[in-house]
Amino acid sequence: MATDTLEQPLANGTSSAPHTNGESTTTAPGLSADEIALYDRQIRLWGAKAQESIRSANVLLVSLRALGTEIAKNLTLAGISSLTIIDDEPVTEEDLGAQYFIRDSDIGTPRAEAAIPRIQELNPRVKVQSGGSLAQLLTEDQNYYKPYSIIIACDHDLLTLSTINTTARFASVPFYAAGIHGMYGYIFADLLTHEFVVEREKSNIPTAIGTESLTRSVISVTSQRGNDGKTKEIVRKREQYCPLILANSSPLPSGILASQRKLKAVPALLPCLRALFDFQRTTGHFPSHSNQDLAAFTTLATAKSRELQLPLETLKADFLHSFIKNLGAEIVPTAAFVGGRLAEDVINVLGQREQPIQNFAMFDGEGLEGRIYSLWSAPPEVVMAGQSVNGLVVGGGGGLVGSENGVSAVGNGSAAEAIVLD
Repeated sequence: MATDTLEQPLANGTSSAPHTNGESTTTAPGLSADEIALYDRQIRLWGAKAQESIRSANVLLVSLRALGTEIAKNLTLAGISSLTIIDDEPVTEEDLGAQYFIRDSDIGTPRAEAAIPRIQELNPRVKVQSGGSLAQLLTEDQNYYKPYSIIIACDHDLLTLSTINTTARFASVPFYAAGIHGMYGYIFADLLTHEFVVEREKSNIPTAIGTESLTRSVISVTSQRGNDGKTKEIVRKREQYCPLILANSSPLPSGILASQRKLKAVPALLPCLRALFDFQRTTGHFPSHSNQDLAAFTTLATAKSRELQLPLETLKADFLHSFIKNLGAEIVPTAAFVGGRLAEDVINVLGQREQPIQNFAMFDGEGLEGRIYSLWSAPPEVVMAGQSVNGLVVGGGGGLVGSENGVSAVGNGSAAEAIVLD
């Protein structure tokens, strides 16, 4: 699911203006001439209105390892209002190889405390602060979350991510989860109900208002003639999301399940990530290279592959070996790619521009490929008799009535042909 980058001249009522008597002159609502000069390239990409939304955003970032470092850098440079970082884990020697905001002298200091002064230097206009400990965060209710525009949690287990996600939902705050393991990474998005605009050249085929997919609908279409004489189509869409705890057990979309070719293209990374979440929940740690852990993880991964209805050949011993070998490792290029992609999505969401991730993105650095799958089940607030999602009726059990997309996940079963790791 690719998103097009739209480059355009200064628009949305923005006009440049020089300084007057050494003071900044406001040339767009909420933006000064100084800010327009500082964020000129960004404004040319997504407009002053979107930059204004970004400038007023307060982001909560949970974890500042390699991935969190990339996200913090990108969002600070983008010009958000504030960045609050939750990470009181002490800096270790291992951190020095993957995080460029810390130094040898920071070893033993809480990560956020050590990195914040250097993050702040990137953009003095952004307020960068520590939010304390993860343990404290997990005791907070939705009132703590409400002041934030976006919440991002990185490199945590499923229980921790789901706890944060659930509380964020009660506060009606969009949530991202992400993680990297060596050459592999993922991003999950729960944006609740999100509206966005796509601008494109108008085609001969009119865009219909109504349901576009299980999660997406077109709610309005307008046209605008540009200075080049071409007619631009402005399409407003709405996406419906679900929490991580549901996405983690949701089936693949029916369009994929109905095609053997598409099923074969689903990477083994998906069932392995689901198996990892289960393994961590049961044991409290990553699988090691012990025979016991290898056997347990292989059984879990095989079961997850069967739940997803993937071909038997999807899971291979060499991939399982590679995945386990990479667990917990931090590789800067992987962090840069995943962190950059997540930050880009956050910026688009804040500006309500372009199609956001729906809802699970994966990156395989060894295969140099990234894929996005919509792993969706009706969230609790719409699992009520008679309610609808994008025009499709949701039954009392959460299934979609009269829809091809209402595919049930295959139940857990024993792995008759489990892959054996030597």
